[in-house]
Amino acid sequence: MNIQPLGGRVVVELALSNEQTTKSGIVLPDSAEKKEQSKGTVTAVGPGKVQNGARIAPEVKVGDKVIFSKPWGDDKKMEEGGKTYFIVEEDEILAIIN
Repeated sequence: MNIQPLGGRVVVELALSNEQTTKSGIVLPDSAEKKEQSKGTVTAVGPGKVQNGARIAPEVKVGDKVIFSKPWGDDKKMEEGGKTYFIVEEDEILAIIN
């Protein structure tokens, strides 16, 4: 995806989720669970947010695996080529997975 986020925003590709199957064989998609956090891979990073007139460099970089707070609105969600992407503020990234 060819996109350049602005300011302190980051584009994260949503990781494929694992579906769960109940003992009786019913497949539960990931969307059946209400999750507040998701895993993904950073695909693009903005130049950083400006605070007190100075630009603060982002802490994440392209390729980082992260846990982030998934936005509930569809206004920050994009789909392309069968993949789902979210544009999130860097503050919404909770951790980098090592």
